[in-house]
Formats: sequence, structure tokens, C-alpha cells
Amino acid sequence: MGLALAPSSPTSESGRTGPGRAHWLRVTRETADDLATDAVAREQAGKAPFDEVSRLREAGLLTLLIPAELGGGGADWPTVYAVVREIAAADGAIGQLLGCHYFLSWSARFFTEHSLATRLERQSAAEQWCWGGGFARQEPPLTLARTGRGHVLDGRQSYATGVLVADRLAVRAVRADTGEPLAVLVDPARHGVGIDGDADTFGQRLAAGGSVEFDAAPVTADDILGSLSADEDVLSPPAALVSPVGRLVSVQLRLGMAEGVLAEAREYSRTGHSPWHPAWPVDSPQDPHVLSVYGELTVLTRSASALADQAREAVHGGLAHGEDLTYDEYAEVSVLVAMAEAAASKAAQETTASALDIIGARSASSRLGFDRFWRNARTHTLYEPVGHRLRDVGDYFLNGAHPPFVLPF
Repeated sequence: MGLALAPSSPTSESGRTGPGRAHWLRVTRETADDLATDAVAREQAGKAPFDEVSRLREAGLLTLLIPAELGGGGADWPTVYAVVREIAAADGAIGQLLGCHYFLSWSARFFTEHSLATRLERQSAAEQWCWGGGFARQEPPLTLARTGRGHVLDGRQSYATGVLVADRLAVRAVRADTGEPLAVLVDPARHGVGIDGDADTFGQRLAAGGSVEFDAAPVTADDILGSLSADEDVLSPPAALVSPVGRLVSVQLRLGMAEGVLAEAREYSRTGHSPWHPAWPVDSPQDPHVLSVYGELTVLTRSASALADQAREAVHGGLAHGEDLTYDEYAEVSVLVAMAEAAASKAAQETTASALDIIGARSASSRLGFDRFWRNARTHTLYEPVGHRLRDVGDYFLNGAHPPFVLPF
């Protein structure tokens, strides 16, 4: 099981130029610190995150992945993964919102012709669009039917990230006459599009999730981004990389939440009080049991992080291969990401739960807000389970089977 695709220092997948990684990491750290100061209050209020999106927009993070020559930040995916992880450590829901935005806005270039993708990215950068929606398979599916004046979209998507604040929705629909799955872009302000904030999840409340109803919503030819078919005569190995690229966003979210709760719990244990509620005391940081739990959680999180780093290098190397990428190489990248997904899921769930035990009964206080990490991590892992990923890893290891093309939820 080789899994050694990426070169040690892979080149950027598009040769783009921009302010540079150090600049964006500094901007992200400042934005994350800003989000952390009122994370508990915002999460408990549960309002649609228009203000939070404005913070991301003002920091320049919404256009981060768009090439500089089109008006964007010119960053690559390794930088974007670090940004998502840093934001998720401060606020898991906003990390999900931002990660979904990056994946959807970037993936358009893999599904449509170059000229249309360029036009979309240029407009997205100029108007600072926030993208929401999702391409995951759903039942019953949205349907796209041809009419005399174009196409219309019908159906209901029961949950989609970012829909409450999105400027554009990217969704999966099937062609009514052939059943071919397609990526479709929709302006949520268009006639026939109804958005409902009915998700009512116990976690990830600020991910702006909700349902979307399409009732003969008009769709133009330029709104149809391209095919989502997994057939090998349609899906090339480079295009198939959209799956592990997107799934690795989920890995960064989980690791960010794990690292975020550990950082806050450590601050609570070291200083004798919560960083946001100084009046709350804590037990001795020399408690042997507490030290052992911190050690176990640190090993668990660092191990998952190391595997995620390997997956990131493999994804970046695959992107650098471009049209030369083979199906066997794609399979290795996809399996390595699946391994990272499983490890990050375990780290997020165990860390966010055990942190409550470290703090003890005081963690039950809603004023401290430690519970938000557990609720956010658990909600995300319910929507993105890893049982099938482990089967994919096992089937690849034992039988050499290529994992299926699966887009993230």
C-alpha cells in the first residue's frame, strides 16, 4: 500500500500568485481571534451568521481561493486547509460554512468549460459571493427539466450548508429525461426558490443550514455547470480529485474543533478559570488523571493531524499532476483521505467529549460554552459518517479496489 504520490515540495496546482501564505495565515489568525471572543454568545443566540460572513468578507477570506488575476487571493489548497482549520478551532460552524463555500466555488472549474468557470470566478470575486448548497446524492433528487425557454429546477433539498446567507447556491440535480446528475448554480433570489431555516440541529447552528425548495425555478444554460456522473468515460482522474479535495475540508473541520476545545480546556486548567469567565475556578492542573487524559487526547489529535498532513500532500501532489494523473494514483489519494477522515472523526468526537470530563461538573454550565465543541463535532460527524470510508480503506488494502467517487455532504 504505497500512498506516496506527492512530491516533497509540490508546486501550486495553478501557478497562481497572491499576497502569500504567511499573509493569509496572519489574517486568518486575527479573524479567528475575533470570532473566538464572542463565540459562546453568538452560538447560543443562534442567529443567521450575516455578521460572521461580513467578517470573513472584510478579511478577504471569501475570495481566497480565486486566482489573483481574476481578483481573488490567489491561494492554493494547502493554505485554504490551514485557514479552515484555524477558523474551525474558534467556531466550528463558521469553519463549516467557510469550507463549504471554498469547495463549491472552486469545484465549478472542474465541472464546466474554462471560459464559463473563469467568468464565474471573476464575478464571484468582484461581488464577494458567499456560496452555499451541496452536491451530495439525495433522495428524492432535484430534477432539471427542459422547457421551451430553457430549463426549470424542481424538488426539495432537505439540508444544505450556508443557504441562509448564500449569494449563490450550487446543487445536485438529475436531468429529467436521462437521469444524468448535474451541478447547477442558482441565484437564491430567483423566482421559484424558497429557503427555510428549519434545520434545527443541536450543533453547527451557525453554519446557516436549512432546506431549499425549488418550484419551477428558471435555469439558464450557463447555470448548468456540468456533469457529476461517476462513469469513467465521463469522469477523468483529475476531475475525480474533486471528491478527496472536498472530503479533506471535512477533515480540517474536525481537527480544528478538536484543537479548539483542547486549547480552551488547557487555558481553563492552567489559569484556574475560563478565558471568558474569570470568576469560575478550576481544580489543580497537577491532577495525575487530568494529565493522563490530556496526554491521551494530545496523542490522538496529533496522530490524526499527521495523517491529515500526509493526505494534504497527496491531494496537492495529485492536483500538480494535472492531466497526467492516473486512476490508480487517484485511488491512492482518495484512500489516504479516507484514512484521515476516520482518524479525524475519532479525534474530534473523543476530544470534545473528554474535555468535558477534564473540566468536570462546571462544564455543564452554558455560560462556559464548552458543550458547543461536542455538539458541533457530533453534528458534523452525523452528517459525514466514516463507517463506509473504513470499508473503502479495507477493500483497497485487501483487494486493491478503487474507492467510489463520493462528494462530501
